[in-house]
Amino acid sequence: MAEKKLSRWDLQKMKDSRKKVVWITAYDYWTASFAEKAGMDMILVGDSLGMCVYGYDGTVPVTMDQCIYHSEAVRRGAAGTFVVGDMPFLSYQVSIEKAVENAGRFHKEAGVDAIKLEGGKRVCPQIRAISDGGMLVMGHIGLTPQSSGQLGGFKAQGRTAEAAKELIDDAKAIQEAGAFALLVEAVPPEVCGKIRDTLAIPVYSIGAGEQADGQLMISSDVAGVFQAFTPKFVKKYENLAEKTINAFSEYKDDVVNGRFPEDKHTYKMVEGELDKLNQLLK
Repeated sequence: MAEKKLSRWDLQKMKDSRKKVVWITAYDYWTASFAEKAGMDMILVGDSLGMCVYGYDGTVPVTMDQCIYHSEAVRRGAAGTFVVGDMPFLSYQVSIEKAVENAGRFHKEAGVDAIKLEGGKRVCPQIRAISDGGMLVMGHIGLTPQSSGQLGGFKAQGRTAEAAKELIDDAKAIQEAGAFALLVEAVPPEVCGKIRDTLAIPVYSIGAGEQADGQLMISSDVAGVFQAFTPKFVKKYENLAEKTINAFSEYKDDVVNGRFPEDKHTYKMVEGELDKLNQLLK
């Protein structure tokens, strides 16, 4: 467990000293508490909860209320960890005013330390306004799931020189707009490295190689819980899905065959009270 909750300045110092930041998603109290006990530097309450919690096909259906609800639970589970709330689809694209209002909801109702939103130059006005409102903003470029339709699906980005240059330009604009950090998703490591070297702010990777200032992974992937698909950049450290299914199956088998509950799993009446009850029931 970390000695104290990190600040944005601590995260900046880690970049400057080339010390890697490690963070993970969480969507509920117990996952957040485990992440904090494991010493994670940050937690993201990602809109990936749409797939990992609600079983949606993507992140687009996720609402502000859902994100706030899960962010509240995560904050209770990880009071000593830097928590980032993920702005869902249409919570910031509609207008600058709406973006500031919804970012404020994350802070007022869930107590997050920062918010994250997707997009490059086109969301810089929102980044600037939220930052001017006294809130920390993290950018997110590369594969941006909320706009995957425009990108042609969940595909790696920045694989040509022209596309990589566009990402670097977006990264510069995001920094200039006032973001305190940037997440880069599903781009070649060389491109992520150039973004890291170009920006003064921390640059984090999810599927963008080890040249970043830190790494983010989805908790459901790390634990081997999410089974619908496995991105190329995922490393599963456990197979909790298989273990959980086996545990459920053993439980069912024990009940059906009379092995559960055993006497040790039950409560005893006070001595002599059973006889009294039988008399009362006559």
